[in-house]
Amino acid sequence: MFNNFLRTNKFAMWFLTIVRIYLGFEWMKAGWGKITGGFDAGGYLAGAIAKSTGDHPAVQGWWAAFLEHVALPGVDIFNILVPYGEFLVGLGLILGTFTTFAALMGLVMNAAFLFSGTVSTNAQMLLLEVLIVVAAANAGKIGLDYYVLPYLRGLFNHKKAVTKTEAPIGKPHLKVKHGA
Repeated sequence: MFNNFLRTNKFAMWFLTIVRIYLGFEWMKAGWGKITGGFDAGGYLAGAIAKSTGDHPAVQGWWAAFLEHVALPGVDIFNILVPYGEFLVGLGLILGTFTTFAALMGLVMNAAFLFSGTVSTNAQMLLLEVLIVVAAANAGKIGLDYYVLPYLRGLFNHKKAVTKTEAPIGKPHLKVKHGA
């Protein structure tokens, strides 16, 4: 019932637009700050790995192993992916373009930050992103998705229509004579 409300209700559409723009602004601001400020994830990753030890670790051992053996050696890739990912998620949410995908990618990043022991606003943002993902297209109706999604559906539906009307390969068309 709540899913249906989020997916179809006009009040939900307006509420989700406000949530979407708020989240988009937060993501875009964070990404832009990292793009223009010389971001280096190495210290953050090392700090998260350090939080995985002691009596009450804030970071799970399996996540720390991922950070230590994958993320830290590939820090140069993360130094590009994180700031541009944050900026693009923000842009997508503000413009309402591929809204569900943008919210899902934001959700993935917020989960990664939470796994790394950084609470901050990540838990709040993750919950709001879940609402947008559940609402699907209704979250982007007041945005460019209003135009983009029907266009894409038309492209794919047109392909299906053409495929269905084509004659099977290797079978000749038969002409039927009437009245002879």
